[in-house]
Amino acid sequence: MAESYDIEGIELTDDRYTVVQSLIRNKYRAEDEQGNVVLRGKQKMFKLKEKFPFVDADGEEVFTVTAGGILDVAGDYVLSDARTGEDIVILDNDYSIFQDTWKIRDARTEAKLAEINSRGALVTLARAYVPFGGWIPHKYEITDLDGDHVGRIDGELSLKDRYDIVIDDTSDVPREPIVAAAMVVDAIQGH
Repeated sequence: MAESYDIEGIELTDDRYTVVQSLIRNKYRAEDEQGNVVLRGKQKMFKLKEKFPFVDADGEEVFTVTAGGILDVAGDYVLSDARTGEDIVILDNDYSIFQDTWKIRDARTEAKLAEINSRGALVTLARAYVPFGGWIPHKYEITDLDGDHVGRIDGELSLKDRYDIVIDDTSDVPREPIVAAAMVVDAIQGH
């Protein structure tokens, strides 16, 4: 199963990654457990369709996330391998004011592979509607098809978004698309 979801040009094998957002705009870097940069990504500004190209530590493009519609808020985003041009997974946002839910689906069959859910309706509401709510650290749980725990995303209180992605078990899900999806959720939501 995992082979069909490999992203050429990157190999995400660690169980923990730290993602840091730039202060200026939706620009991100992901570091492995040793502090080495493994991915960089940024939102293309002033485009009708949102687009997030991601490059490896050497600046080589490895995957792109593109909105299915114009200025999507709740909708589909396609994660495509930059080297093969193949669509790998779809990030499907189920918009709710009480909980952020992202389904990760197979790009060919649209079968659900995993889900990323915010933890706590009060935190989700506060992040969206309270002045300076964006400074409240976000917390997400990553689950597999059966709802079993795969990992988590824990934000830290800081001026710029900084959060840890911890993968506890990817035996039933493809690691690279799950880690990549976790990194782009924050950028897509503009938090």
